[in-house]
Amino acid sequence: MPERWFGIDREKIDWFPTIDYHKCTVCMSCVRKCTHGVYAEVEGKPKVVGPKNCVVGCTGCEPVCPQGAISHPPKEYLQNLANNQDYKLCTCGGGCE
Repeated sequence: MPERWFGIDREKIDWFPTIDYHKCTVCMSCVRKCTHGVYAEVEGKPKVVGPKNCVVGCTGCEPVCPQGAISHPPKEYLQNLANNQDYKLCTCGGGCE
């Protein structure tokens, strides 16, 4: 069964980090911090390789970046998704259709 967040398929949620390579000093803090397979080292630089692996709402990699090169969508994006009447809230703990 696909992962869901408030009844929304994870695949439909555009929540993942972006890297500002103008600020990035290639310290790899983001790669070391995230245990969900969002980042990998590619050609000597951190890269977002698994954007849909990012836990919806998580911003844990942002504060570990000493250059402030990591960002996520604004939290209002998630608030709007959760409030959207087109989606059904799942309150049973999983498996809702």
